[in-house]
Amino acid sequence: MSMYGPEFAEIYDLIYVGRGKDYQQEAKYMAELIQTRTPEARSLLDVGCGTGAHLVHFAELFDRVAGLELHETMVAVASAKLPGQVHQGDMKDFDLGVTFDAITCMFGTLGHAMTEEELATTLRRFEAHLAPGGVVVVDPWWFSETFSDGHVSGDVCTRGSRTVARVSHTAREGERSRMNVHYVVADTDTGVKHFDETYVTRLFTREMYEEAFRRAGFSTEYIPGVQSGRGVFIAVRDS
Repeated sequence: MSMYGPEFAEIYDLIYVGRGKDYQQEAKYMAELIQTRTPEARSLLDVGCGTGAHLVHFAELFDRVAGLELHETMVAVASAKLPGQVHQGDMKDFDLGVTFDAITCMFGTLGHAMTEEELATTLRRFEAHLAPGGVVVVDPWWFSETFSDGHVSGDVCTRGSRTVARVSHTAREGERSRMNVHYVVADTDTGVKHFDETYVTRLFTREMYEEAFRRAGFSTEYIPGVQSGRGVFIAVRDS
């Protein structure tokens, strides 16, 4: 069992684009949310940027962008797209020594904070990297009250000479969710291989997120229904 290993990083973009994820449109939507509240926003940090799939589109919408990513394998892929703009680090304790007008954290990344204190600590790190008047936009993991226990999904995606099959099962384990995912990759040159990954995330309630933002010095609003149904938090730093 692994999590965000090299085999996954290699197929990450293929599988999510193949499943219908529109990174360009999502980046545009996030930028609109940011600029509606901070019209002069010119710089952006994407925390948990993965392979940089959103970041390459943010780079077309902001003068200065950077990414933060914990896993080396993902950093390597993202850095190939955006040399010098992706930093390896943990969202709970990073210090880049520079501030940004906006911070995004997408695809449920905040769910990897395993306690309420870790969540608040992470958001304090966001606050420390925000310029005056800055805004944070978060696409959270499922809330405890909206999580679908026992969810199963499956997809087959092809690009060029490579086909990837993905099946997953996600279950509640107390205050956490555990997603077991199996991948089968068929490639003209390398044949067929199989690997699996497990992702454990914390199931916070909406109120827990809102309280963590408050503790970190933010005023928040929540837009339900967007981002595959998980919704979006928009947080403005209190003066």
